[in-house]
Amino acid sequence: MNKSELKPSCVFEQFARINEIPRPSKHEGRMIEFLKEFGKANNLDTKVDETGNVLISKPATPGYENRRTVVLQSHMDMVCEKLVDLDFDFHKDAIQTYIDGEWLKAKGTTLGADDGIGVAIELAILESKDIEHGPIECLFTVDEETGLTGAMGMKGDFLSGEMLINLDSEDEGQIFVSCAGGMTTDATFTFTKEDAPSGYFFAKISLKGLVGGHSGDDINKKRANAIKVLTRFLYKQQNKLDLRLASFNAGKLHNAIPRDGVAIVAVPQDKKEDLRADWNVFMSEVEDEFHVTEKAMDFAMSSAGAERVMPLEVSQRIIRALQAVDNGIFAMCQDEALAWMVETSNNVASVVTTETTVKVVASQRSNVMSNLENQANTIKATFELADAEIKQKDPYPAWKMNPDSKLTKAVVESYKKLFNKEPKVLGIHAGLECGLFSEKYPNLDMVSFGPTLRGVHSPDERLHIPTVQMVWDHLLEILKNIPAK
Repeated sequence: MNKSELKPSCVFEQFARINEIPRPSKHEGRMIEFLKEFGKANNLDTKVDETGNVLISKPATPGYENRRTVVLQSHMDMVCEKLVDLDFDFHKDAIQTYIDGEWLKAKGTTLGADDGIGVAIELAILESKDIEHGPIECLFTVDEETGLTGAMGMKGDFLSGEMLINLDSEDEGQIFVSCAGGMTTDATFTFTKEDAPSGYFFAKISLKGLVGGHSGDDINKKRANAIKVLTRFLYKQQNKLDLRLASFNAGKLHNAIPRDGVAIVAVPQDKKEDLRADWNVFMSEVEDEFHVTEKAMDFAMSSAGAERVMPLEVSQRIIRALQAVDNGIFAMCQDEALAWMVETSNNVASVVTTETTVKVVASQRSNVMSNLENQANTIKATFELADAEIKQKDPYPAWKMNPDSKLTKAVVESYKKLFNKEPKVLGIHAGLECGLFSEKYPNLDMVSFGPTLRGVHSPDERLHIPTVQMVWDHLLEILKNIPAK
């Protein structure tokens, strides 16, 4: 297969155009201008709100004027990750794509199919001359990846549509009708470092090679959290060997399960062999615990140069708090239809040490807002007991399933008609912009679906080419069958 054979060609042509345009989160200016010019070139009503969201409207085709207005929605920004040794500037350079069997990939960077392929589908519909549909509003939001600020900043009168199809899901054949809300808790410990006691041995202990993953979608997959694993060892050793902590760094993104971490510690010289022996036993125990999900765990210990350490009382508070803080699944959904799904969780996402602080970031999620508050308070209380400074931020609402959704019914029936099989109707333990839309437009009937993506938010991001045609066909069938007003 070569690029000229990609189907539907109208979608992949738009995707190629989009990937010429730099669009990191919070730097979508050129994409906004492109969308404005696109609307103008196609004689379509186009408006931009104060936040930078773009809305392009297209009238109904003849015979469909009495149908309900449908909003098609995607986010225009992309996660910008690349291989370490690749010379690439996401603010200037175009994404370079290639075909590998049935998958479209990028050369050493994120592909931008999250959610560029959704944007491309919308543009193809807007430019089309032969698709049957009622009134359409195509919404392109900014900054979904780093704070949902586009959806958050959108006013309640920007849209007029009664139904919304979000094109930001990553498994063809799955129709999402609910998502989690969430927030982030930051805990900061402040101190003045001091010289280690004389006669202390310094060691670097590290863990890498964990699977990691999305802190919502993958929190139930029994994967190890590098912060929690390393903390277990530190907690056991701090009293036994009079351990002193110099630094602890692990994790990077608030929405990812940490895959690696490093701590610099010091113990009395005559205890260093005890430290090594305990580390070896600990490694064996943890490898056995995670022998199914973590097959590439890489533990290491080596001597390190002497450096200043945290005061003993401070390091004890930090380690105790990290040992105690809840991580993973807190509760499963109570609704019978969604009993398989995680309802509430926490992910201890990162620990960063500077000369004067240790900052811990934890991310809470729940499909039930009262339990989100409860979980966030649980995390907050743990760090309050350790005398940390707490900041809770970036809250976003859950999207609750509508059991009487006419749109869901139309989406499911269209799928069955096209593919002669039932789609899966699901909730997701992750945040979607639908949660914010439901807050601003309480009566908006919504679903979310999209083609199959893998490795998102990483240079391994890839798009399953055949599923784009399936989603395209499905969406056109839905638009023909939208109910009348």
